[in-house]
Amino acid sequence: MQVFTRGTPDAGLLAVTEAHPRQRVVAATAAARVLGVETGGSVAGALAIAPALQLRARQPALESATLEELATWAERFTPHLSIDPPDAVLLEVSASLRLFGGPMALATAIRDALAELGLQAGIAAAPTPLAARWLARHRPSAIVLHHPGWQDELADLPLTALAEAGVPPDSLVLLHGIGARTLADVLHLPRAGLARRQASAVIDTLARARAEQADPRPWFSAPLHYHARLAMPTPSDNTEPLLFAARRLFAGLAAWLSTRQCAVDHCRLSLEHESAPPTVLDIVTGSPTRDESRLGLLARERLAALPLPAPVDALRLDSGLPVGLAPKSGDLFGDPDSARENAALLFERLRARLGNSAVLGLRAYPDHRPERAWRPAPPGRRPPRPMSPPSGQQRPLWLLAEPTPLPRHTRLTLLAGPERIESGWWDGDEVRRDYYIAQDHTAALCWIFRAHAAPEQWYLHGYFG
Repeated sequence: MQVFTRGTPDAGLLAVTEAHPRQRVVAATAAARVLGVETGGSVAGALAIAPALQLRARQPALESATLEELATWAERFTPHLSIDPPDAVLLEVSASLRLFGGPMALATAIRDALAELGLQAGIAAAPTPLAARWLARHRPSAIVLHHPGWQDELADLPLTALAEAGVPPDSLVLLHGIGARTLADVLHLPRAGLARRQASAVIDTLARARAEQADPRPWFSAPLHYHARLAMPTPSDNTEPLLFAARRLFAGLAAWLSTRQCAVDHCRLSLEHESAPPTVLDIVTGSPTRDESRLGLLARERLAALPLPAPVDALRLDSGLPVGLAPKSGDLFGDPDSARENAALLFERLRARLGNSAVLGLRAYPDHRPERAWRPAPPGRRPPRPMSPPSGQQRPLWLLAEPTPLPRHTRLTLLAGPERIESGWWDGDEVRRDYYIAQDHTAALCWIFRAHAAPEQWYLHGYFG
C-alpha cells in the first residue's frame, strides 16, 4: 500500500488488488477499512460496500524498486546493509551505535527520517538478521541486545515467522498438526524426529535465527546514479499534489548525496501519463547542491509554467553525475557565501519560470563601438578578464537599443566632452562620433553624440544612473 500512498498526505478510499488466484483486495487504507473493506475480500464486495473506492493493481516491480530506494537512503546510517525480499532491509549497525547514541536512539532516528520519504516501517534490533526481521514483523520496536539467553525473546513468535524465512508449507502443516503454535513449541520437539519427517528446513532456520549457524547476507551496493519512481494514488494534474510527491523523491536524493558528500547541478523529473509520453522537467541548479528545498523550489517554478497533456500517474527522478561537495562548517558571523548562493538561487528561479533564454548576464567585449562592446553570457559567470573604458572616460549604466535622434529644440547643458569614437571600418559598420555628457531639464545625465556622417545630427545614446 505504501508505494501508492507515500506521495500524498491523504490517500482517501484506496485499495490494492491482486488477481491471483482470484481478484481480491490485498491492502486497504484506513478510510476504506472503516467502511468495511476487508483485506482478502473480493473486489466486487469491496465496491459494493464503497462505490467510490479507488483500485490500484499490485505492482511487485514498484515494490522492489521502492525497497532498493529505501536501501539506498539507509546508507546514511551504515554502509553495511542488505535487502531481504520482499519487504525488509537489514542494517548491520554495530559500528554505528556509538555515533547515533545506541540502538534505541538509532531506531528513533530511522523512524523519524523515514517520514521524509513518506514511508513507515516496523523497526527492531537483534543479534542476527533473521531474528531482527521476525521481531520487526511481529513485535515492532523490540530491541534485543546480545546477552546470555537472548534467544528466549523469540520463543513466543508464531509459526508464520518460519514461513517468512522460506520454510515449505508442508512442514508448517506438519508442525500445526502435532500442536505446535509458537517457536517455543517447535524448540521442544526432538530434532531427530523433525529430520526424519523432512522438516530439516525448520531446524536450519531456527539455528540461523538463534546464532547457532552462520547466516551470511550479500551486501547491497547502491547505484552510481540516483533513480527513484513514485506512483500517485490517483492520477492528478494539480501542481500541489505533484510537488508533494516530488519532495519525497528529492528527500531520497538529498540523503543519497549526503552519504557520499556529493552534490548535483542538474537532475531530471519525469511526469508519467497513462495516455501520453512523459513530461520531462530538467532542473538545472546552476551550482552543485544537495538541498532538497532548493530542488523543490525550482520544480515548483517549472511546474507552474508547464501545461500538462494529461493527469500524472507517477513521477520518476534521475540524478545527474554527482560531484564532490565538502560539508560546510558553521560561522560565528554568518555564512560569507550566503549572498552569492542567494543570487544564484534567484537566477535559477527566474530561468525556471521564464526559460533559459530569457535570463542572461552581460560581459564586456573589446570593441570601442558602444553597441558592440558587450555580449550576452550565462548569469553569474565572471568575464575572463576585467574590461574598463578608456582612461578618464565614463560610460552610462543604461544604453538605448538604438541611438535616438534629438529634436532640434532640445535644450541640453554639456558637462564633459567631446570623446571621439571612430571605429569599425573593417567590417562595414563604421562609426564616427563625438560623445558628450549632458544634463537635460530634469537634471538627468545623458550620453549624447554628434555623428560626423551626413546629416551630422545629434543623438541620445544612454543615461547615467
